[in-house]
Amino acid sequence: MTPYQIVAPLIALVAILYAWNLVMRRRKTLWEAALWTIFWGAIAYIAIEPNSIDYITIATGIHDRENAVLVTFLGILFFIVFYLVMRLEELEQRQTRLVRKMALRGGGLGDDQGK
Repeated sequence: MTPYQIVAPLIALVAILYAWNLVMRRRKTLWEAALWTIFWGAIAYIAIEPNSIDYITIATGIHDRENAVLVTFLGILFFIVFYLVMRLEELEQRQTRLVRKMALRGGGLGDDQGK
């Protein structure tokens, strides 16, 4: 076993425990903690079993391990960015609705007009 095969799973375990600690303190959602667990679990698994990357090379059709991993993680990163953009748009819409309600209340129009 190499030092990387010892250190990477330990770091992954700390990251997973931290994510679930945030869930218990209600700072993160179950969905976020589950994704975090899957990501760091995959990192730990790949560190312990480096030959498991061969599946990615077969699934993607890219013969070099490094390129297959790079392309796969780029795809995952694009998905994460897409998710963050969607979440940001949702938060902007919530903020707009809240500001409108506050403005209507301040103008004396009440809640009924804002719906």
